[in-house]
Amino acid sequence: MLIDTHCHLDLPPLFEQLDELLAEARAVGVTKWVVPSVHPDGWQRIAELAAQHPALRPAYGIHPLHADNVTAQHLQLLRQLAPAGIAIGEIGLDASYGNLEQQEALFREQLRIARLYGLPVLIHCRKAIGRTVAILREERADQVGGIMHAFSGSLESARECIKLGFVLSLSATLTWSNAVRPLQLAAQLPLEQLVLETDAPDLPPSAHPGCPNRPAWLHETASRLAAIKGISVAEVACRTTATALRILPQL
Repeated sequence: MLIDTHCHLDLPPLFEQLDELLAEARAVGVTKWVVPSVHPDGWQRIAELAAQHPALRPAYGIHPLHADNVTAQHLQLLRQLAPAGIAIGEIGLDASYGNLEQQEALFREQLRIARLYGLPVLIHCRKAIGRTVAILREERADQVGGIMHAFSGSLESARECIKLGFVLSLSATLTWSNAVRPLQLAAQLPLEQLVLETDAPDLPPSAHPGCPNRPAWLHETASRLAAIKGISVAEVACRTTATALRILPQL
């Protein structure tokens, strides 16, 4: 059994062919999906999909991309909706957007909501790992832990996150010919600190350039990880699933 810990099944083109895509994924052993939100406008659709498909587990949060447009009403709604999800996410910092002051304020508010309900967090971090780790410490995120989504930081940064109770999620970047850090993480970190994700429809495997990523292609990342570790795909599935269930207990 494989668990996709980060898959945007509410976004096009995925939700438009959801039944077909889920059947395709189940055929290669993918049985559960965490569906994180990126904007309040998507919360209702994610809730509806989760109600229709029990294997889809919702996570509610606001992506740093939307930090400039968040209102007090959005945060109040998140406080009300959060207990219906299995995590708070996707949240975090992204220096490529430039508005880090607003992002940090939003990040802190959502970490506090996570602590309020004892929910793990799904962290988006791009070009801001030092500040992200500092805020996780300051907001006592070690009390809830979570997943560093599509992590591409250094091994040193990874170990700092692990000390705070987080695990690292590997995506199909592991299959890319120019991958460096994902390969180092896969080789040097134990499977007890790793989970898998597609981030579909983004980050397709190298065998499918330019295509929207699909849930079934998680198997390609699992196969690459198995080759790096020198073990079977079945063992990768078993152990990364155990890690996901440990860090996301409501899965």
